[in-house]
Amino acid sequence: MTVTTAGGWAARTWILLVVLAGVLFLDGLDVSMVGVALPSIGADLSMTQSQLQWIVSGYVLGYGGFLLLGGRASDLFGRRRVFLWALAVFAAASVVSAVVQVDEAIVALRFVKGIAAAFTVPAGLSIITTTFAEGPARNKALSIYTVCGASGFSLGLVFGGLLTEVSWQATLLFPGPIAAALLLAGMRVIPRTRRTPVRFAQFDLAGALTSTGALLALVYAVVQAPTSGWASTQTIVLFAAAAVLFGAFVVVERRHGAPLLRLGILRSTTLVHANVAAAAMFGGYVAFQFLVTIYLQNTLGWSPIAMALGFLPAGLLVAISATGMDRVQARIATPVLIAVGLTAFVAGYLLFLRTEPGQGYAQFLLPTIVLLGVGFALCFPAVNAQATSGVADHEQGLASGLVNTSVQVGGAIMLAVVTAIVTSSRATVAPGALPGGVDTAIMVISGLSIVAMVYSLVVIALKRRRREVVEAA
Repeated sequence: MTVTTAGGWAARTWILLVVLAGVLFLDGLDVSMVGVALPSIGADLSMTQSQLQWIVSGYVLGYGGFLLLGGRASDLFGRRRVFLWALAVFAAASVVSAVVQVDEAIVALRFVKGIAAAFTVPAGLSIITTTFAEGPARNKALSIYTVCGASGFSLGLVFGGLLTEVSWQATLLFPGPIAAALLLAGMRVIPRTRRTPVRFAQFDLAGALTSTGALLALVYAVVQAPTSGWASTQTIVLFAAAAVLFGAFVVVERRHGAPLLRLGILRSTTLVHANVAAAAMFGGYVAFQFLVTIYLQNTLGWSPIAMALGFLPAGLLVAISATGMDRVQARIATPVLIAVGLTAFVAGYLLFLRTEPGQGYAQFLLPTIVLLGVGFALCFPAVNAQATSGVADHEQGLASGLVNTSVQVGGAIMLAVVTAIVTSSRATVAPGALPGGVDTAIMVISGLSIVAMVYSLVVIALKRRRREVVEAA
């Protein structure tokens, strides 16, 4: 439980929260920061746009594919041990990826870093939820923790712009030393727990392999379809393989004595809602950021630092909101915050479609960036709080792994979809206008966010109806 003093949390408790939030910040930072460097990496290594997206997707797939296993591992082997070992791997992979000059090696190391993050995130979140008692203390800790993660996504653009001006290798190296420093601090402040005997049968490796294999097959099929053809044998086989592997995953989870994902947990409407919202929120944002990064740098000729500063207002909004989101959640239900946040995302995406050649920053980009910042500030903490609320301590790793899986899977699939849309477009456009297919891709992103927003409104209505029935009874 929380260590407190007469004036609030003890210094050790604050340091623990800084370590856990710092690692989540690094995870978000890594995705956004490398996104800024993609044009430079592509120019140096002669990579196409569809190849470049694998530098982001490699990380996201490793992250999303192994999160459930990471959550289960933290519950079985101890949250402290899993967190520290995974953080060490993350730091080492960051350093190595900065010195290799082969695109396949960079993608492979990004995949390894994603796997490492898949173990640190559920372990870190479950350390918080088992350290801070449910209620105001946990809400405050989760608010700080999740807003740090959202700040990483937003401020990563700024760091990426600054570092890319030096070299794109610097963006790959930067998280390494910080992760090493957090590792040393974590070894001192993360509480030890009593070890419990673990049998190999408790480790659902088959579930991890089938779920990850299904995601890889699905994303690869979508990315390659514009080149090989949507009706080609390769595309059909890959989609079929993804379906079979997803089916196998469900069968494994139903029969395994200690499943990676206890399917019964999905009966919770609030948990499912949090996961759907997480996938739509992050999937839309990552895909939109990828499109805008390529447009600003390759079409408009912006420098990496100019692009980063253009996105800065979103990061500032998220960072400023960090200290007050726990009080907001105490007054406003999380489904309402999620619905309002998704509405802000939708408005931001649709506003960007007004872009025309010759417009200034305040006309075509600033309104969208402000709305995305508002959406992140409201959605990200609310999604994480709702996903873990009411879950037993022994399944906190599972719940946190599940919501973060939804975040990363949403990012991987949406990034693959928009890349396929843009790659397959043959439209010719005026100089300075949005490249062919980008407007269609943004409409798809907006449509996904609208579906999630409507679902949020349905959940709010059902919750209100149940409350009225209970009050009437």
